[in-house]
Amino acid sequence: MAKSFLRRTFKSFSISITIFLAILFLIACLSPYINPANWWLFGFTGLIVPYLILLLSFAIIFWLIAKPVYAWIPLIVLCFGWQQIGVVFAWHAGSGFNKKKHPQNIRVVDWNVRSFNGLSKNAEAKRLTRNEVAEIITKIQADIVCLQEFNSSTQRDYADNISLFTKTFPYYYFSRDYLRNNGNYHSGSIIFSRFPIIDSGKTKFPVAESLIYADILKGDDTFRVFNTHLQSFKFKKEDYADIEKIREQDDQTVVASKNIFNKMKLAFNRRGAQADIVRNQRDLSHLPVIITGDFNDVPNSYTYFNIKGNWQDCFLKKDFGVGRTYLSLAPTLRIDYILADNRFSVKQFDMVDEDLSDHMMLVTDLRLMK
Repeated sequence: MAKSFLRRTFKSFSISITIFLAILFLIACLSPYINPANWWLFGFTGLIVPYLILLLSFAIIFWLIAKPVYAWIPLIVLCFGWQQIGVVFAWHAGSGFNKKKHPQNIRVVDWNVRSFNGLSKNAEAKRLTRNEVAEIITKIQADIVCLQEFNSSTQRDYADNISLFTKTFPYYYFSRDYLRNNGNYHSGSIIFSRFPIIDSGKTKFPVAESLIYADILKGDDTFRVFNTHLQSFKFKKEDYADIEKIREQDDQTVVASKNIFNKMKLAFNRRGAQADIVRNQRDLSHLPVIITGDFNDVPNSYTYFNIKGNWQDCFLKKDFGVGRTYLSLAPTLRIDYILADNRFSVKQFDMVDEDLSDHMMLVTDLRLMK
């Protein structure tokens, strides 16, 4: 009798958990279509989609063993959210990356270089970071280089980071979003090019950095490259300490959670507005377009879906796996992207961890179709 009661209780509990996960996943599937600038809650739901997919997959296996009829619940729900699954995982195993570049291809690099601070705590290693970043990018034979959290100074040779690149990439456009030391120190996003830049400009966001573009001439072809760095959570050392308190169920968990929540809510709100600006500028261009940047948001977000539209995500076209690009906090944070409109053919793609930034370097070869 007691065993029967326990079985019924466990079954009811398991069904309830499955239904709860299914409903939560369906709500999360709305994230790409609802601007968090208006409904901030959907910014949070987009973050948990990969974990919901994993839990619902386990639920399918569990119910196939325990009671196959209930396996239909998570299965149907996952089928309903096929678009969400499609942007989380890339399925091109073994495609590899050929370092030798075809002359018709355009090799694009995107990298948040973390203000050239590196990851090492050694002062000498930090001083060498800027040279190593420039050397790696040069060796990879890039044609277009889009960097975020880039800085440069005209006062000191050891901080003149632009000059590290201009021998190989003589053309560039720098957003110069932040100016310090009487205008001698600049930081923001930058586009370097081997090919002539015939036009350039920037669109200021309501807060923080800019969206920049460069119209690049390669032979008889002209195409536009956008580069941007969208609103981050602005986590500081004390915020990471708060995250540890939450993980460890510290006595100050409630206060820590509130601090983190408020910063994330503000960032979701601002990114929603920024994503609309990027999409509008994207749609105004009559040229073939490449969009690069640190979006600070996952693929299951309004930010990503709105900017991408029906364009190509180079990672999804040519790579395999979840594609983590940010190396802290969680294993599912793909927040850096190279997107190409459908007038380009994506030939190959790679992510490179050089242990010089908290972001991976993205590299892709594109070919403009005639």
